[in-house]
Amino acid sequence: MENSFGKPVEVEVRDSLEKAMKILKQKMSKEGILQELKRRRFYEKPSVKRKRKTREARKRLRREMKRRIVPAAPR
Repeated sequence: MENSFGKPVEVEVRDSLEKAMKILKQKMSKEGILQELKRRRFYEKPSVKRKRKTREARKRLRREMKRRIVPAAPR
């Protein structure tokens, strides 16, 4: 399966297939492939797409601000 950048996701099977499947699912989740597949399953109206993108952008900004502002350590 290829992600949005066209790079295939590869997992090496060493011990067991179950372990390899778990690693594959983690990689796909981290790269957002599963969310993308779910989102593309049905048509999304342009207005809904715009709203979703602004909501995601706000969420990203909030996360970045939370990471930047580190509370001072108590003395």
